Amino acid sequence: MNEAISAFLRERIEANDFPSAVYLVAEKGEIVYQDALGYAVVEPERIEARLDTIYDLASLTKPLVTGLLAAMLIENGQMSLATRVRDLGGEFFSAVNENLEIRHLAAHDSGLSAWSSFFPVYFLPKNKQAAVLRLIVDMTQDAQLGRNVIYSDLNFILLGFCILHLSNRAIDESYSKLFEDLVASPLKLIDTQFSPPEHLKSRIAASETGNEFERQTAIEMGHLSPTKSSEVSVTKDAEIRAEDAFRKGVIWGEVHDGNSYFLGGSAGHAGLFSTAEEVFELALQFLPDHTQLLKPETCVLFRSTLAEGVNDTAGIITQLYRSFAFESATTTFSTAGDNMSPESFGHTGFTGTSLWIDPVKDRIFVLLTNRTHNHPLPFVNINLVRRKFHDLAIEALNTRKS
Repeated sequence: MNEAISAFLRERIEANDFPSAVYLVAEKGEIVYQDALGYAVVEPERIEARLDTIYDLASLTKPLVTGLLAAMLIENGQMSLATRVRDLGGEFFSAVNENLEIRHLAAHDSGLSAWSSFFPVYFLPKNKQAAVLRLIVDMTQDAQLGRNVIYSDLNFILLGFCILHLSNRAIDESYSKLFEDLVASPLKLIDTQFSPPEHLKSRIAASETGNEFERQTAIEMGHLSPTKSSEVSVTKDAEIRAEDAFRKGVIWGEVHDGNSYFLGGSAGHAGLFSTAEEVFELALQFLPDHTQLLKPETCVLFRSTLAEGVNDTAGIITQLYRSFAFESATTTFSTAGDNMSPESFGHTGFTGTSLWIDPVKDRIFVLLTNRTHNHPLPFVNINLVRRKFHDLAIEALNTRKS
């Protein structure tokens, strides 16, 4: 452990930013600092966080699963950055915007919206995956392709379907089986998986009570009424109440993300669970000196800018830079902090997770929290915590070397 890092995170736990945190800092392929603090579960019981606590990684699934699998397909010549999605074949992909390429999905400049609940299709008796794919495909026709960077779950849900198709898997086949076969098994990962079994529940950090955040977002987007649970027609044989699409109890041991949950717990954008140490093992696959799954030259993908954009929120201009499945440290207000190499790349997860990789210094920074657990809306934006964590870790590493 590092006392300065642990003291800072303990302070943020006491401030109610999150109930628990597990961190790991590594350099040149070796773990230097790690610690576990707080409670992984506060309700319905109290369970302390440990180094082997398993967290719902949320959107870290995007780079660690979908980005990695896509890079493997590119390396094998099964697709390229410039592969047009509609050229993949099949009844669904043929209807995609004719100019949509793999690069647009991986770098978030497809123009697709950030999120959609898709809740009506989840109560279909079958073919949920096909229905979601069709909805996203239809959305691509109106998307402003290449105009700006819009970070979107839909990009990686669609990219996940592309990966399944190119891997000769059915689109309704579990994404978890592909990950297990091509990544988890070769790396001998034992705690990294989708839909963890019940016997691991006591080691898993808990999440939100119900999907209240998603429900409120759906209301704001006009997907359902805040005062009336109207009937939503899905097919002539199936009707649901919109409110029934959102869980009510403590989400613990199953994926927090609603879309991933209703797709069976695994999808291209969310659903992976893991420990800090096994996230570290996955992170090594993106570094040329350590990867076991890719050729060293393929790792250039993750540090190279593929898309640039501008975000103007309340007059605050943000420059956005995306590489293949990652955000670049050069993005304005990046959670990398102030002292990471400009070539660094990283990602965050809604549940409170983050991973940053510095390929120049050969460093990896993992911070896993469960900020959505035992906390009313709104959840705390922990980006400042992430930046401070990285700054403290880099200071500690630099001091250690001097």
